[in-house]
Amino acid sequence: MIVADVNLVAYTVIPGPRTEQSERVRSLDPKWVAPSVLPHELLSVLGKHMRKAGMSRDRAISLYRRGLSIVRIHEAPPDPVVILRLVEQTGCTTYDAEYVWLARELGIQGVTADQKLATAFPDELVLLDNFS
Repeated sequence: MIVADVNLVAYTVIPGPRTEQSERVRSLDPKWVAPSVLPHELLSVLGKHMRKAGMSRDRAISLYRRGLSIVRIHEAPPDPVVILRLVEQTGCTTYDAEYVWLARELGIQGVTADQKLATAFPDELVLLDNFS
């Protein structure tokens, strides 16, 4: 099981240059979990595709549903003290900190395409390109 960040989920459901890599991760470990912020972030990504790439609303809804179907949402609320400590230590966003918190909470690895985030949290996160 891995913690999947929004980019990994988006790359999987929105066809593009990183889809093959994200599908490879899925074939190696199909059990994905994410913090409760993921649905909000996925909506934001799809909204951006609607505004900037002309994606239809119906297509965005379909991709949103598919994205949520491939990941289990961890319903426990994140610890705000831990989240804000991570932000304070690294300057990451609170959203990013939730993925790190969940990886620590569950004692599993997270996968991200965010180089800066993976560098800041090498014990919790691995880059999409390096997942094996």
